[in-house]
Amino acid sequence: MITVVLIEPQNAGNIGAVARAMKNFGLSELLLVNPKSDHKSKEALDRASHAHNILEKAKKIPYSQLKKFDYVIGTTAVLGTDYNIPRSPLNPEQLGRKVSGMRGRIALLFGRENRGLSNNEINNCDFVVTIPASREYSTLNITHSAAIIFYEIMKYAGTKKSNDHIVFSTKKEKEVALGYVNKILGRLEFSTPEKKDTQKIVWKRMIGKAMLTKREAFALIGFFRKLLKMKS
Repeated sequence: MITVVLIEPQNAGNIGAVARAMKNFGLSELLLVNPKSDHKSKEALDRASHAHNILEKAKKIPYSQLKKFDYVIGTTAVLGTDYNIPRSPLNPEQLGRKVSGMRGRIALLFGRENRGLSNNEINNCDFVVTIPASREYSTLNITHSAAIIFYEIMKYAGTKKSNDHIVFSTKKEKEVALGYVNKILGRLEFSTPEKKDTQKIVWKRMIGKAMLTKREAFALIGFFRKLLKMKS
């Protein structure tokens, strides 16, 4: 299940327009982190059109509650190089394909209208998505971005698939695997602490993007256990 999360939305009309786009593309759960405007105001309701029910059910939550999701996906218009791993994104079509095979609770984060998601918020995501646009002006309005991404998600959803019987790993299993990775890295020597931190980020991104099945996750955990035994 996909939940749309707006981080500190500033404009009530934008909240309403995002709700309308959600309704257009079959999404229904909206969460607001520290909103700066009223999502039940007349402006928001007018922009939502026939999506009033989404605004009525929308909840305000603290940022810390995002930890309850199995996957957290960020959106960004600010890209990095190959060395800026957290900001190395998927495009919306790639995201749509991935989400169609994902199981568990998924949070799709949209940042502030004026400055998007912070580096820390991006780092806390399993991976990020961006919409390829003109280099001259690559930042889209939040409502336009939302509609494009929602469309790509819907495009690959809603039909029975040959892999429906496959059970995918949960957040708990990913955390266990990453715990073993950190233990292994703790026993290895690096020339600087920053290089060790980079390894941790790389492994988090790889495990997040890999879409591991339960069987694959258990195999990976077993392999890490053996490595730790060899080191001890």
